[in-house]
Amino acid sequence: MLYHLFQYLSQYNVPGARLFDYITFRSGFALILSLFIAIVIGRRIIDRLQLMQVGEIVRNLGLEGQMEKKGTPTMGGIIIIISILVPCLLLGNLTNVYMLLMIVSTIWCGALGFADDYIKVAHHDKEGLKGKFKIVGQVGLGLIVGLTIYLSPAIVMSEYSEPVQRASTTAVVQKQTATPAVKSTQTTIPFVKNNNFDYAYLTKWMGKHAQTGGWILFILVTIFVITAVSNGANLTDGLDGLATGTSAVIGVALAIMCYLGGNVIYSTYLNIMYIPNSGELVVYAAAFIGATIGFLWYNSYPAQVFMGDTGSLCLGGIIAVFAILIRKELLIPILCAIFFVEDLSVMIQVAYFKYTKKRYGEARRVFKMTPLHHHYQMEGGKVDSIIKRPLHAIPESKITMRFLIVAIFLAVITFVTLKIR
Repeated sequence: MLYHLFQYLSQYNVPGARLFDYITFRSGFALILSLFIAIVIGRRIIDRLQLMQVGEIVRNLGLEGQMEKKGTPTMGGIIIIISILVPCLLLGNLTNVYMLLMIVSTIWCGALGFADDYIKVAHHDKEGLKGKFKIVGQVGLGLIVGLTIYLSPAIVMSEYSEPVQRASTTAVVQKQTATPAVKSTQTTIPFVKNNNFDYAYLTKWMGKHAQTGGWILFILVTIFVITAVSNGANLTDGLDGLATGTSAVIGVALAIMCYLGGNVIYSTYLNIMYIPNSGELVVYAAAFIGATIGFLWYNSYPAQVFMGDTGSLCLGGIIAVFAILIRKELLIPILCAIFFVEDLSVMIQVAYFKYTKKRYGEARRVFKMTPLHHHYQMEGGKVDSIIKRPLHAIPESKITMRFLIVAIFLAVITFVTLKIR
């Protein structure tokens, strides 16, 4: 809203009004504002949640410090959602289709998570919203995002993929802008010469309908990515500050990719995909980073509030949609590897448990407990081959910090893969 106001005032040469034309200025403002809202308003929301006795339901699984978390306010994801939406509504370009899609995705995933948390708290049901309804909600968002990308004439990309020789900045810009932006099913993929992959390559067998088949495949990938990342973030939210900190690191990486890919000069020089008007998403990413860091003020160990599914499902959905909009969804297995490993650990555990119970009549486990972060919390287990004694439980704060270090490492690796061709 402020963006549009100052756009109007700039017509009358009001001093400072043109500052809002700069994405960097608005992004910095959004980060500061979201951080401020999360810290200041967050305290009041936590107090309100305590007053309403909206506390975490905890089952005793024998984890160190677990029962101490009982009664800690949950549904704190509301803090994150408000801290993202307010700066975006104030500072974002609300006529930009990318920004609108991110706002819709935030509200959609937040509502889905809120419904889950409300059922848990109001009905004292640890299971919350049934899994099939979560999937329906995630698939629905995937369809909205995928179809909008397909149908909207405002969402285009440059097919420029010719290696750029060293030249003056002016020459590079002239060469890039001469290339028309078109609708395309291309996306970014690591370890190949031009970093581009076209989904239509996989549907060539459809002949003249290959491009349509490519879009159908793209929409299916969109649905899968949103579902997988959203559930992965949900499973990762098991330790104080873990999902929040990991999401903040991922948010920084996506913000950098978005800024480079939305700028014709940088994208041409670096020979990466150029997506016109997607630079507006940097404002959203800045608000996302500020909101997650601000929430860590209260969510770091020992947590004063939990985000609940209101926050975790929302964070995962935001990351997935953002990556899809800037055509980096195929980099998610590297960037969001922590989420996928958490997902995978649960699937492996369940599958192996059922298999051994059927095969040997006695259920066995691969991990001491899943999701994976709980495996490191559990005491006992196999004797380590190096230290020659049973593996001991690792303190919760140390597990979180080590996962964050891994998340930073993965973010760096994601950027490195773009130059390994």
